[in-house]
Amino acid sequence: MRIAIIGGGISGLSAAYTLEKERAKGADVEYTLFESSNRLGGACYSEIVDGCVIEAGPDSFVSEKPWAAALCRELGIGDQLIGSNDNDRKTWIVNKGKLISLPDGLMFLVPTKILPTAFSPLFSWSTKLRMARELMHPPRPMNGDETVAAFVERHFGREMVDRLADPMLSGIYGGDTDQLSVRATLARFVEMEAKYGSLSRAMLVANKKMKAAMAGKPKPPLFTSLRNGMQQMVDAVLAKLPSECLTLNTAVESIEKRDGKYYLTLSSAQGFVSGQRFSAAETAPMENGALAPANAEIFDAIILATPANIAGRLLANIDNHLSEDLAAIPYSSSATVILAYDMADLKSLPGGHGFLVPRTEGRRMRACTFVHNKFPHRAPPDKGVLRCFMGGANDAAILQSSDEEITAIVQRELREIVHLEAQPKLVRVYRWRGAMAQYPLSHLDRVDRIEKAIAAIPGLAVAGNAFRGIGVPDCVRTGTVAAQSVLDHRK
Repeated sequence: MRIAIIGGGISGLSAAYTLEKERAKGADVEYTLFESSNRLGGACYSEIVDGCVIEAGPDSFVSEKPWAAALCRELGIGDQLIGSNDNDRKTWIVNKGKLISLPDGLMFLVPTKILPTAFSPLFSWSTKLRMARELMHPPRPMNGDETVAAFVERHFGREMVDRLADPMLSGIYGGDTDQLSVRATLARFVEMEAKYGSLSRAMLVANKKMKAAMAGKPKPPLFTSLRNGMQQMVDAVLAKLPSECLTLNTAVESIEKRDGKYYLTLSSAQGFVSGQRFSAAETAPMENGALAPANAEIFDAIILATPANIAGRLLANIDNHLSEDLAAIPYSSSATVILAYDMADLKSLPGGHGFLVPRTEGRRMRACTFVHNKFPHRAPPDKGVLRCFMGGANDAAILQSSDEEITAIVQRELREIVHLEAQPKLVRVYRWRGAMAQYPLSHLDRVDRIEKAIAAIPGLAVAGNAFRGIGVPDCVRTGTVAAQSVLDHRK
């Protein structure tokens, strides 16, 4: 069985690793991974400069989702997993130009302790009264969908949306709470509302159950990463894959299907790639009536581990409705700005993991992580590293600015917010165009249609962050499941 994997991010690599394990067991499986760029790993990219671990993309993953950590252990790098420094987990919110800490007991968006919330200057008294009344919120059945903003506003008021929900969801999804689907992004809260009504009461019950289950056990860290950066996971996967199965600088231009086979037309930096030729007699009509290309690579199955819009374009000749649904999934773009300083220059910085910036503040920066606090292993004792985030669904224009302009904006806003006057010893700007899938209203309905359509096409699978989860663990899971799906097609 010959399988093509299109896309060399962590989703595609997870699929390749799953296929390689089957091949190593003696299965009749041959696979080729095609990556259009000159490197593998997608957004997982790390550098080590002067002892500082620099993360261009995600710096960690949520410990609660097991798939990425499980992969690392299977790859033999479990001893390199590190947890976030939750002893100093304070998060700050910029409010009217000043940093205000999130009150104790605030679990994601839900207050669970009365006094810390009551005395917090982050919220007005009218919002605090809304929080108190929320305890009486009646259950509501899970009918239809609504935006995150509408859902949170129903429970806690608009101020909670603007000051907390929007910056938090912007940090996670790079999205806009007035557009994001609550069913797709906060499904747990929707379930809580259906059962308990009040999110605060539901969270208190969940806390009680969790404490009972964790009694006598060490508390797991909120985030997990790797000692030398997320690149370690990429490198560990690559060490298990034969180099002849990996093809870089090669894009798939089109996919056709005939008689149960997939025909891939490829292009590289040098032009179109010659594949397996077949005679004119074999150039018969395909399932859509078109002629098979006279020059193509032929596969029994394909795994599309690309952004959904690219997958949609490639499937246009196979299923037009599926193609349209995939192409309709929107994406946001962002920039990550890394600044490294001498620790002596960071005396004005507060403790904690970093701060979030609500859109209502009118700034370009969306968030800033204090890397040396969140993961002390990531910098020498005399160095501090800041990761600042720009762009997202509401500021794609930032990517039109030069590196120097972006850096100047970040430095100006750091000066105004945390009074950081020193010049950084190191600056890196990484741009991620169309990298973060957005989950708008009715997203899960669209995903249901996509999954149903794919199930009807033997030998086809998709993977990535566009469907039911955007984090690294979700990408690992979708890549693994996609590989297992096409292997089942063999049977």
